[in-house]
Amino acid sequence: MKNIRNFCIIAHIDHGKSTLADRLLQTTNTITERQMQAQVLDDMDLERERGITIKSHAIQMNYIDPETKEEYTLNLIDTPGHVDFSYEVSRSIAACEGALLIVDAAQGIEAQTISNLYLALGNDLTIIPVMNKIDLPSAQPEVVADEIMNLIDCEREDIISASAKEGIGITDILEAIVKKVPAPVGNPDEELQALIFDSEYNTYRGIEVIFRVMNGSIKKGDKVKFMATGKEYEADEIGILGLEQKPQKEIKAGNVGYLISGIKQAKEVKVGDTITHVEKPCKKMIEGFENVKPMVFAGIYPVDTTEFEELRASMEKLQLNDSALIWEPETSAALGFGFRCGFLGMLHMEIVQERLEREFNMTVIMTVPSVRFQVTTKKDGVFNVSAPSEMPDPGFLEKIEEPFIRASIITKSDYIGQVIKICMDNRGILMNQSYLTTDRVEMIFEMPLAEIVFDFYDRLKTVSRGYASFDYELIGLRQSNMVKLDVMLNGEPVDALSAIVHRDKAYEWGKRLCENLKSLLPRQQFEIAIQAAIGAKIIARETISALRKNVIAKCYGGDISRKRKLLEKQKKGKKRMRQIGSVEVPQEAFMAVLKINN
Repeated sequence: MKNIRNFCIIAHIDHGKSTLADRLLQTTNTITERQMQAQVLDDMDLERERGITIKSHAIQMNYIDPETKEEYTLNLIDTPGHVDFSYEVSRSIAACEGALLIVDAAQGIEAQTISNLYLALGNDLTIIPVMNKIDLPSAQPEVVADEIMNLIDCEREDIISASAKEGIGITDILEAIVKKVPAPVGNPDEELQALIFDSEYNTYRGIEVIFRVMNGSIKKGDKVKFMATGKEYEADEIGILGLEQKPQKEIKAGNVGYLISGIKQAKEVKVGDTITHVEKPCKKMIEGFENVKPMVFAGIYPVDTTEFEELRASMEKLQLNDSALIWEPETSAALGFGFRCGFLGMLHMEIVQERLEREFNMTVIMTVPSVRFQVTTKKDGVFNVSAPSEMPDPGFLEKIEEPFIRASIITKSDYIGQVIKICMDNRGILMNQSYLTTDRVEMIFEMPLAEIVFDFYDRLKTVSRGYASFDYELIGLRQSNMVKLDVMLNGEPVDALSAIVHRDKAYEWGKRLCENLKSLLPRQQFEIAIQAAIGAKIIARETISALRKNVIAKCYGGDISRKRKLLEKQKKGKKRMRQIGSVEVPQEAFMAVLKINN
């Protein structure tokens, strides 16, 4: 155990984590020249296309210390940098003793640098600061080094200057990992206690569980038990994670590995669960990870309603690989059966939709995000409403209560004004404001949850240049003046586009939504009326003009009555077509609501 080092790489997006991971793998000869490609650990098409890491990736390297000639086992976990995937980072950190904190020498310290650093410090990880991209013409190594020293209170010589692209400073980083990161603690002779920190679905072999052994050891063929679900399995194959899986006979305390035991049901594996032996179980479970707090809620529906069960299976498999995704079944009058899902942000929502389409060949429709309201009516009493289609007739309503949250926002003092303005615009009330340091402020707001599920989080990041961190807790229900805003196309309501909004914002919301839909809906042979309504009252309208065929093109001169006769005939045809014609609503139109504030 004294020669094992578990560490992760944390940084803001695009500061060079994945490139640095490539160099570490090359320097330790973990991968051959033939296997080498840029960002080798980012194995998803989406990651390569967008140039971002979406999933954390674990891999094992062997490193021989040039001085002592001792061999060390290094378990590296490359983590995402975008705030929407911070849950991936928190799980990776729980499996490590040390972290490489990468800072771009040209851009300096940014939001996720600070956010991920606090996650690491909260888990008592040893931090090794690395200043990357020192070869760039725009690099400011002295300025950035001062920023790092202020942030983590270290000396200038503790900061390793490196360039992952040019391969500068890579050996210094490996030496620092061996010397500074503590060896894992744990007793190989105790009962087995292992933490599941990731999992993946393999079509042929079932679910692959990725774990870190805290105490004891696990052997091939052992009977093991997952403590949260109480299920028992046989360890058919265990091994370590190289670029390919390497089967082993035994994995001892301190090490990271994978387990295959033919598990087919996705719900049997919970990330954060503890693995132990059936015969000699450990006394208590390892404390897992804190529960995910979704920021955006939306419905996912299959385009073809017969694919509902297939979509459920796809969602379960996707949840194995993305534990931040939370979902439960729901129904819609227009779209049939589907799921109400919670996401960590708008990018997370986009990525989930893309992955469902690419990895599972599911064509899905995403609906307008919302929250759950409590409605009191004169005849049915009190019940919950989580979609606009469930809202009762306004004539029977007594009151609507919506969930309120206590939001804690930590930001730099330069951005206090803009942050307060955004919160006030979203019906927030400032309850408290306190300075944590000279330039970091914590503000406590009470605000409706409905106001943060759209793009509040994204806008908060924008005005604070990414520095603001946001956390919230539910504080109960409060009565509000909420109304159901219906969207009608040619007089037919489309319940997937409806929303429950505050009466003060309803007119502006309806007007913008109609404008957005006008630019997104394709033109037809007949005129389409787009209307926003509260009950029977129309509050906004846009009209998409018909595609007009020139029926009088063949009349060269001649009597006007001939032309008028043709136009009247066309007018009747258009009227009949409008009555029987249906409007196809493209996926972009359902997303139009999300862009209302932009």
